[in-house]
Amino acid sequence: MTHKPAKGPRLGVRHLQSFLLFLGLTVMHIARLNVSVAIVAMTNAATTNPNFPEYEWTEKHKSYILSSFYWGYILTLCPGSFLCRRFGAKVVLFVASFGTAVFSLMTPWCISWGGWQVFCAIRILQGLFQGVIFPCVTEHLAMWSPPEERNRLGAFSYTGTDCGTVLAMFISGMIAKGAMGWPGISYVSGSLCAAWCLLWLIFASNNATESKFVGEAECKYIESSLQHNEDFHERTIPIPWKAIWTSVPFLALLVTRCAETYGLSTLQAEIPSYMNGVLNMDIQSNAVFSSLPFLAMWLLSYAYLIVADVLLKKKILSLTAVRKIFNTMSFWIPAAALIGIGFLSEENKKLAIILMTLSVGVNSGATIGSSLNSIDLSPNHAGILIGLSNTVANVIPILTPLIAGEIVADKHNRGQWQIVFGLAAVIFFLGNVVFIIWGTAKAQPWDADDYLKPKDAESGGEKKTGTPAPEIAPPIDPVLEQQISWPERYTAKAIE
Repeated sequence: MTHKPAKGPRLGVRHLQSFLLFLGLTVMHIARLNVSVAIVAMTNAATTNPNFPEYEWTEKHKSYILSSFYWGYILTLCPGSFLCRRFGAKVVLFVASFGTAVFSLMTPWCISWGGWQVFCAIRILQGLFQGVIFPCVTEHLAMWSPPEERNRLGAFSYTGTDCGTVLAMFISGMIAKGAMGWPGISYVSGSLCAAWCLLWLIFASNNATESKFVGEAECKYIESSLQHNEDFHERTIPIPWKAIWTSVPFLALLVTRCAETYGLSTLQAEIPSYMNGVLNMDIQSNAVFSSLPFLAMWLLSYAYLIVADVLLKKKILSLTAVRKIFNTMSFWIPAAALIGIGFLSEENKKLAIILMTLSVGVNSGATIGSSLNSIDLSPNHAGILIGLSNTVANVIPILTPLIAGEIVADKHNRGQWQIVFGLAAVIFFLGNVVFIIWGTAKAQPWDADDYLKPKDAESGGEKKTGTPAPEIAPPIDPVLEQQISWPERYTAKAIE
């Protein structure tokens, strides 16, 4: 008979790893997104601290600065997946955060002599470092999260993006208005990234078997629930490239993530400019109210997490149904709100703030809806999938500020903003339709350890028939290997 793996401690090192990922995503998103508020302060010093330089940059210059981060970001998404598999998430994420910290601290000095062109160059370099983040986060979660806790640990880690967005917009305005001025935005974000590096070096481990803090019971619980053989972490699983790129569920996820990235990046990059140009808010009010939608996003993500936990634990809905329902809410409600926003002006300031808060807040359901879907489709290749999908999807944030910059020639023109928000709404709607029809949360056949022989992986081919490759010696007797599950093998080994 089959035994269930013993439960690990209620609060353990796997939760610590999730919390570290949460903090890492928070500080690195602060460094990534604070530029949307900083750029307003740098071009309108009179509303912040007039003791610091002011730059006369055009709307096109601003759009280049906002999008330049993603020019570098997309270049390291796929390499990030391979680097993570080669060196482990611990080393790669440390380097990413350290590089982000260094360039954040250098930003004010570099801008003083190089202007917007050097600012763009620094943002590109920061993007290169941060491109590896999500492949590593996804891979790390796949190594540490038992299947029944994957939704909870993964969703909690990903809320760091929402927390970082809130803090980037909320504290940036206050810093710019204070004694440190707009340079302080870079100094604070760089210091936070450096502090996280220290915590990560001390407490992080690539998997449970390498951790010096994890107990034996928790280690067995994690490894047995993931059905890892004893030599799993020493082996390299071949990547079924052709199967991945011809997988309908993966392609549906790819389209969905592109739609999500377009809508959310439009909101993240353009809300401060919209509030300043159409609603005529000063920089401090701008920062506070610009952060409200993302504060709602952060808080609602926990509400989504609790509801999803209840639905799955009580088996009210399948994981696929939960993903599709949550994704529908997080795409279609914001789409309707965005259309409404475009028809509002300064006289409807309060309603505009409410709709923007609703639009962004409800979108937090996309984390459970589709962001974690790559781990569902293939736990063994989760980092590769997120690297591929993010590479394609993050071409979008390069385009959104540029598209907005072309559409919005006059930031006070409400009609031009209607086009920007309306376009995002249409993309939100269509992206979710694709996910509803073709998306799934079931693991795909090509996730199997033995789906490809090593020689097939090098050429990207499918599984072939013919002379079988030499088998890897099993950890126990081959006959017993075929008859019993991993938990039973663990028990048999312990008895021996």
